[in-house]
Amino acid sequence: MELKKDSNAVSIDMLLIVHSEKRRAAQGAHSERQADPGAPPQRRGGLQGVGNGIRRWQKFEGNDVHGTQLTVEVHPRDAMPQLLKKFSLAKRLQGDKNGNTRPRQPGAKDAHAYPWDRSSLKSMPLDLRQFEKLDSYASQVTVKSGLDELVSDLLQEAHSDLERVRVIWIWICHHIEYDVEAAQEKDRQAFKPTDILRTQKTNCDGYAGLFERMCRIAGVQCMTVPGYSKGFGYQTGQSFSGEFDHAWNAVYLEGRWHLVDSTWGSGLVDSATSKFTFLYNEFYFLTHPALFIEDHFPDNKNWQLLKPPQSLKQFENNMYHKSEFYNKGMLSAHPETSVIKTVNGKATITIESCAPTLFMFMLNGKQEHGLLSLRKNGMKLDIYPPTVGTHKLQIFAKGNSDIYSSVLEYTLKCNYVDIGVQLPAELHQPVGPSWFSEQMGIVKPSHPDPIIHTSDGRCSVSFGVDEGISVLASLHGDEGPITEETGRRYIFQLHREKRAELKVQLPQAGKFALKIFVKKRLEPGNYVFVFSYLLCCTNTKVNWPMFPESFGNWGQDNELLEPLSGVLPANRNVPFKLKLHGIAKALVKGQDTWPLTLNREGYWEGSCSTAGCQEIYVMVLENANHNFYSYILKYKVNSQ
Repeated sequence: MELKKDSNAVSIDMLLIVHSEKRRAAQGAHSERQADPGAPPQRRGGLQGVGNGIRRWQKFEGNDVHGTQLTVEVHPRDAMPQLLKKFSLAKRLQGDKNGNTRPRQPGAKDAHAYPWDRSSLKSMPLDLRQFEKLDSYASQVTVKSGLDELVSDLLQEAHSDLERVRVIWIWICHHIEYDVEAAQEKDRQAFKPTDILRTQKTNCDGYAGLFERMCRIAGVQCMTVPGYSKGFGYQTGQSFSGEFDHAWNAVYLEGRWHLVDSTWGSGLVDSATSKFTFLYNEFYFLTHPALFIEDHFPDNKNWQLLKPPQSLKQFENNMYHKSEFYNKGMLSAHPETSVIKTVNGKATITIESCAPTLFMFMLNGKQEHGLLSLRKNGMKLDIYPPTVGTHKLQIFAKGNSDIYSSVLEYTLKCNYVDIGVQLPAELHQPVGPSWFSEQMGIVKPSHPDPIIHTSDGRCSVSFGVDEGISVLASLHGDEGPITEETGRRYIFQLHREKRAELKVQLPQAGKFALKIFVKKRLEPGNYVFVFSYLLCCTNTKVNWPMFPESFGNWGQDNELLEPLSGVLPANRNVPFKLKLHGIAKALVKGQDTWPLTLNREGYWEGSCSTAGCQEIYVMVLENANHNFYSYILKYKVNSQ
């Protein structure tokens, strides 16, 4: 039987109730019609208004009114969501253990406020620690025969509807693999629960159908919800039309509807290899609807469970925060649109988090052309695309794990490039001191900002250093004489009490990365990068030489006053002044040897001639009872 849509009511779902009329009622109705020969003939079918926007169509099969009556209810779109077309009539009428043949449809009391109020990632109060034993049990249950027995085994440890839903969710997420090939087929095939249990593979329709079926067996009201999604293959800013590409579920718990997506809870698909990997994602269990709407748009707005509901256009334009954005403790990001136009060649992104978090970014697959500074509750990123056109920006966060996860993606549209802003390729992130550098033992910096401007090509940076921490620094630029080997020679490190000072001399004008590393002295291993400074100098006359080369015996508490240049003039008498600790004797060795003497202020002083020398060394005797001198500094002498 076909039913045309009423102009004022859109058919969303049809509840077909088939029942046999009791013979006595039917006969009574028949007798009444016969008793009134003047009455108009009974219509065989028609639309009958029953209030609340519902139209009821009744049709009597056959000429015998004692036969079967078929009642079809057509609900307005706002009243009842549409089921997937492939689900049969029998499935729609399948009841749960409580005899419910049609779950209550979402209403005002199911709706959550939009936008997200930051109260919780879940749509109901949950303490996930209470599920630890239950989750462990459910993940280890195996299929013995059929679906009924599986559900029965799972429910052995479940004592509430919430726990029943939880064990079903956990089992599916840990045992059913996403069938990538089936998902990519033009005509999505229908997976029977028995086939899913046998192969333990399915597509999103299969996940949703299996979840619904298992919930029904467990006596929990559940619905399958079709719609659009920002999942595998989604491109930032794309539009949605045509057939729905995804399906998920709604479950009825504690008098309210809640949303779950077991497909996305089970793992992810690698975009490069198109292979599925089991990776449990708690985010999609009873997700707060104001967060669920970011990547799930149902066919019926009522299943958004939001007030006010969002339009498809809003869904397409709204910023897509990946689940890891919230799993890693992010709260918000600005701009709130996925496509950003640069202003004067620059775009700025800020993220607010509920706790200190490490971030990184990639522009077109490289960690370049940006300045990322950490804040106690988030980060700020200034990005400078190197060319006009469209660029892909990815932002990653670390959170409490050891792995950076992608949390945001932006499309940058750049119509102007500021040639004056060319950042060094070695400018590693983050830039500037932060909570992280404090955590690593660097405190109270002389320069809290990440950018340092110098007019004469020199600067001095200092900071407090925690006990037992060693500091290492290197200078990097894209042009000029700086190499990996000489990068540390334009920095001279001094220590005064518990502060470290870095004297920096630039070889020429330009932009340079000053990278700071730390290491615990008593622990093995390499130095760990902490942060970078960006040094900027526009004075084209700058041409500073390297500092003298220092050796391992140059103590961290030593201090060099002169000469600071690592290259000395030829045929000159050059004065030396140093503060050296725990030293018995000190001397300068060139063509000849010149001793240094200790003055009243605690400095070793003297001078030497550079005549006939190519190199000059400063040497010390640590123990007066020994006669072995150690090299601590090395200078080069200019050729005549």
